[in-house]
Amino acid sequence: MSDLPYNKPTDPAKRHSAALTDGPDRAGARAMLKAVGFSDEDLAKPLVGVATTWIETMPCNLNQRRLAEKVKDGIRAAGGTPMEFNTIAVSDGVSMGTEGMKASLVSREVIADSIELVVRGHLLDGVVCLVGCDKTIPAAAMALGRLDVPGLVLYNGTIYPGTYKGKRNATVVTAYEAIGAYRAGKISLDELYEVENVACPGAGARGGQFTANTMSTVMEFLGLSPAGLNGIPAEDPAKDGAARRCGELVMDLVRRDVRPSAFVTRPAIDNAIASVAATGGSTNGVLHLLAIAHEFGLPLTIDEFGEIADRTPIVADMAPGGRFTATDIYEAGGVALVTRELLKRDLLDGTTPNVDGRTTAEIAAAVKETPGQQVVVPIERPLKPVGGLTILHGSLAPDGCVVKLAGHERRYHRGPARVFDSETACYEAVRSRQINPGDVVVIRYEGPVGGPGMQEMLSVTAALTGEGLGDEVALLTDGRFSGGTHGLMIGHVAPEAALGGPIAVVEEGDTIVIDVDRRALDLDVPAADIARRRSRWSPPRPRYTGGVMAKYAALVSSASLGAVTTGERLAERLAADVAGVAGVAGVA
Repeated sequence: MSDLPYNKPTDPAKRHSAALTDGPDRAGARAMLKAVGFSDEDLAKPLVGVATTWIETMPCNLNQRRLAEKVKDGIRAAGGTPMEFNTIAVSDGVSMGTEGMKASLVSREVIADSIELVVRGHLLDGVVCLVGCDKTIPAAAMALGRLDVPGLVLYNGTIYPGTYKGKRNATVVTAYEAIGAYRAGKISLDELYEVENVACPGAGARGGQFTANTMSTVMEFLGLSPAGLNGIPAEDPAKDGAARRCGELVMDLVRRDVRPSAFVTRPAIDNAIASVAATGGSTNGVLHLLAIAHEFGLPLTIDEFGEIADRTPIVADMAPGGRFTATDIYEAGGVALVTRELLKRDLLDGTTPNVDGRTTAEIAAAVKETPGQQVVVPIERPLKPVGGLTILHGSLAPDGCVVKLAGHERRYHRGPARVFDSETACYEAVRSRQINPGDVVVIRYEGPVGGPGMQEMLSVTAALTGEGLGDEVALLTDGRFSGGTHGLMIGHVAPEAALGGPIAVVEEGDTIVIDVDRRALDLDVPAADIARRRSRWSPPRPRYTGGVMAKYAALVSSASLGAVTTGERLAERLAADVAGVAGVAGVA
């Protein structure tokens, strides 16, 4: 009997998995795990999940199978037993402009749910999340917030920029803008095809400071990703070593029982918001950080993004608003250069910790700048005195909306509304050259509930840019924008049209006023007229009445609250269920 594993002590770091593997009552579970190939020795060690989002529908996550093996090597070397599992991903870049794009934001919740379920269901002691495309990154952080077991996030890296006409700066956005240029007769079909063939040269997520690289930056500033490792490009040989290092680091966290809540604090959230502002990052950072804060139980409002961005200058010259890609900032020294500059003005909390054991201030002090780099400028000479986004309110957005400021200089626009009840209808109008300089393009019923799924509008914005209208029109929507968008674009208008927000009653030709300096988005229509329109308005029929899309639409919160499915609408339904049960019990 003494030779059997049942009577031998297992690793004290098996705080969760001991209940899965230890003792004679767990012989059935052990038998199943041995069929996979795990030994008695393996099952005596902490069990650590390696969550991947590998999928063959995009380049963004394509290297994760290889990286997962390296993470597992690191876990084994540090005394743990890795267990790899995967979840889904939906490519914004591939599905853009189609009905499939509605699935993208929905996938964030499914990914978070999947990671949560596997870790809970298999009582794992820790987890490393390998992420790539846009929604996988916040989803991993959201899952860590729900679970609060030791864990970290590793971004599998940016794609290298493509080379077009001798310049190494092409991205998938270049391709979308080329479509608009072709439709406008500015380039030939052969030139469009040339762009298509060079824009995405290999594995990795979209190359500018679009949503994936914005959220990669956010993960480092939150402390959930080891500083400097996310920035290594997907096809750089150093990425393998970064993955192994993450396996070693998670075992240190597991042994010391250091949990994600130790890193994701309110000061870390503020640091992350500042990183989005300072790099001209994607407005999707607002949506995702609201969701992450919610899952960690941290209070955060949409207006606080504007307050932080208003005091944070842009110091990184990043596409789409600037000249450089994520590869360029890595070669310049990494996003820690941004950390260093912001700390000069006390715009970050330097005491916040990182999973690699250092503080934010220590990471900044250790940064190695490449001589002559031009990507990150001194904060004494910022690219812009305020950050790349701000929050507007007004008669069209009582609950707020997000305006992107990076990549254009306009802070005021007044013009006639061009109203479309779907992105598809708007794209057809753009494609047929029906949009004129000065117009305010309104795309509604594309919010979290109405879409459902709040699809991005890159097809429209890129086509407008390609046609040469990017600097002459404004666009607002209750949907959202790709991180690749630039120009005067306003997203996340709340309340959304499907829930009766004011954007639902805008009519063709109405005057809309965008005034960034007043932080205002207003419909210049008499209040009595607006009231009459609202009295006649009725909600549209749901676009989906079954399946995951309908389930999402029934639960999802407002964009101003992060478009989460674990928020106020879920709470209301649970409260109603409890009240119903109590009522039945009372009758009985």
